[in-house]
Amino acid sequence: MIFRRKAKNDEAETTGGFFGDDEATAEETGAESGSGEPRGEGPFDSNEVDPAILTAEDRIDLGALVITGMPGMELRLQVDEASGDVQAVLLVLEDSALELRAFAAPKTSGIWAEVRREIAAEATRMGGTASETEGPFGTELVLVVPVEDPEGQIFSQTSRVIGIDGPRWLLRATVLGRAAVEPDAAPPMEQSLRNVVVVRGSEPMAPRESLALRLPAGAQPVDEEEA
Repeated sequence: MIFRRKAKNDEAETTGGFFGDDEATAEETGAESGSGEPRGEGPFDSNEVDPAILTAEDRIDLGALVITGMPGMELRLQVDEASGDVQAVLLVLEDSALELRAFAAPKTSGIWAEVRREIAAEATRMGGTASETEGPFGTELVLVVPVEDPEGQIFSQTSRVIGIDGPRWLLRATVLGRAAVEPDAAPPMEQSLRNVVVVRGSEPMAPRESLALRLPAGAQPVDEEEA
């Protein structure tokens, strides 16, 4: 497994065949999220699954998130070069991607409804559009926003932003690429999201504070010049 560190706040990626050949299925429970929405098919809280699942060979421990990939899927990590902190997880399969971020939330209520409104307002401020729709994980956002590519060309990018309220956490998932616009490409991204286990921990945290992510075991940082 090779870890490549790029520019500050840019994407750094690990490559290698570390996702097994068999698709893992998360253990079904009757769990409910902080907002009362059922999560019976995942994603799960670490207290809702058998501890052995967290250390299975096909699982990748990233600290606050334990993930399971699919054949051919790449794991990329967005890292702050100055601090070395992992800020987000990106799962890439062909021309689709799933970005994952986890945050602390209050014990008694979910925060996705509030966060969703703020994301929609920000998309509008950027000159884009945001529309709510009902998806397999509840109410989600479809964003269409202007994006500048490395050559300076402006194009519209469509994404699906999914929020899942769990016990004292919010998992925010953004579907990008073909899976965001073509329903037949979405199932692998959605299944990868269902297989996520969130490790919130017991320490007190302020609502919306990012849950700590870390590099997977065995990842070797490599400077961009060396890569």
